Amino acid sequence: MKSKKIGIACDHAGYQMKEFIVGYLDSKGYDVHDFGSYSEESCDYPDFAHELANSIESGELERGIALCGSANGISIALNKHSKIRAAICWEPELAELARQHNNANVCSLPARFIENDVAKEIIDIFLNTETSSEERHMKRVEKISI
Repeated sequence: MKSKKIGIACDHAGYQMKEFIVGYLDSKGYDVHDFGSYSEESCDYPDFAHELANSIESGELERGIALCGSANGISIALNKHSKIRAAICWEPELAELARQHNNANVCSLPARFIENDVAKEIIDIFLNTETSSEERHMKRVEKISI
């Protein structure tokens, strides 16, 4: 990853894991832009997903991490943005493939289904894996936006 700046967003279900991840990324020298939520009080994931997506689309940030209970809802909201490729990752290999094959720029984590140590491993891989330069992958990624 070129920049040490990263965005993070979650809903109430992802709040505890988000707080853990923010501390982890801070300890690794990342400048973390926290778009919320800021508590476990019930909230709507699109409110935070759109803020994260806008910061990536504007070029302010290169990549992001998103969390909700299943990672489905927040990923759906993120992927409404034409320049966002949010991939649900619950295993490290999925993060690697999301970066290599799909040039994913947001890693979505299912906070109710993974442990903090797995989240760290997924994030490390997501942040340190480059996109494949193979034409077949590049061609597919170019066809995503409509």
